[in-house]
Amino acid sequence: MKNPTPPVLPSRAASFIFARSMSRRFFNPSRTAVIALTTATLMLAGCATIEPTPYVPLTGDALVDGNAQLAVARAKDKVLWEYRIAATAMRRGLFEEARAKLDDALAQAAANYGNINSEAARSRRMFRKESDKPFVGEPYERAMASFYRGIVYWSVGEPDNARALMRSAQLLDSDTVDKTYAGDYVLFDYLDGYASEKLGGDGSDALARSRANARAQGRATPPDYDRKANVMIFAEYGRGPRKYAGGEYSEQLKFTTDQSRARGAILQIDGRTVKLPAYDDINFQATSRGGRIMDHVLGNKAVFKGTTNTVGDVALVGAAVSANNIRRYDGSYNKDAANVAIGLAAIGIISKIASSAANSEADTRTWDNLPQYISFAALRLAPGEYPATLTFVDASGNPLPSGTRQITLTVPAPDPSIGAAPQDTVIFLSELPN
Repeated sequence: MKNPTPPVLPSRAASFIFARSMSRRFFNPSRTAVIALTTATLMLAGCATIEPTPYVPLTGDALVDGNAQLAVARAKDKVLWEYRIAATAMRRGLFEEARAKLDDALAQAAANYGNINSEAARSRRMFRKESDKPFVGEPYERAMASFYRGIVYWSVGEPDNARALMRSAQLLDSDTVDKTYAGDYVLFDYLDGYASEKLGGDGSDALARSRANARAQGRATPPDYDRKANVMIFAEYGRGPRKYAGGEYSEQLKFTTDQSRARGAILQIDGRTVKLPAYDDINFQATSRGGRIMDHVLGNKAVFKGTTNTVGDVALVGAAVSANNIRRYDGSYNKDAANVAIGLAAIGIISKIASSAANSEADTRTWDNLPQYISFAALRLAPGEYPATLTFVDASGNPLPSGTRQITLTVPAPDPSIGAAPQDTVIFLSELPN
């Protein structure tokens, strides 16, 4: 009577049955098979030791601490720290500090992103974490880096370069599979057109795209351009998205988004009230994107991990069954059964090790000091100092508790040099801590 086909058992049970069956039946596998199996096992089981990042004592100053972290960061994380430091510098009005960090970060990110195919190929080997790659950020993170750099360009009288960065930011947002939400920032197109107007060109097409995006998202409509406005006010409020891993194997990149209490801002200056509505929502931009190529590879990793684990179970149980048939009923040695047992054991062990070695976790490194909302306004002010009141308001337009700040804005006199081009004054206002 033949032995019944055994059921596929969980991995530990399969390993136990195989070991017990092999211990009960004696056979002498060839030395070559043993060496091959051992070599494959060691190759798959090996792992690299990663040195820990040196400890950095924190001072509580985000700029000091950020630069200290950057100094000891691994090369793969430097762009992330430069992004974070740049955002803090922007909020302190340290545009030169922000420029230095953003220039380096954008150059590195572009170089690393250019190598994404080779990185993806390495990741397809299934044993390399996505977070081991140099950080370049999700499309919304790269877009915000370009946005900030564009503001810095505008602050030094280079609206042409500012326009190039706004276009770059919108293009980065277009890097998506789901074209429904491709290139749909309101401000990027609006500022693209505004820079064109400042340079004596026609920004009407960009303005039309901006307003179309605003209508599609139910946001405030950007106003007409004022070529004579000399003060460009940028504002941000709310906390931006953070990443976390979901799915059975943490292979899914997901986002935590907290709705900001601040839904708008109002600036009172020189007897005027300037509204700063939420033209763009970074949380929306992070969560409404289509799938990335690495999402697909991560998905393959998860399937691979689950599939190899099952293959390992089946192969080990099969090896145990073959081991039980190494000795015939008359006591003679069954060479064919022994060879089958060895082969199935090799497949089972290699598959189990491959399953445990596969890295399916998503990369959750996050530019964690981005805002939720960004806004803009332009106005005309004569040179001088202006006391002003900035108030962050809720969805109903009511001032938030502790949401009012007294500030002073300075508009410098024009450069008296012959041939000097007029330069706008750029003001950056933020609700976020600096």
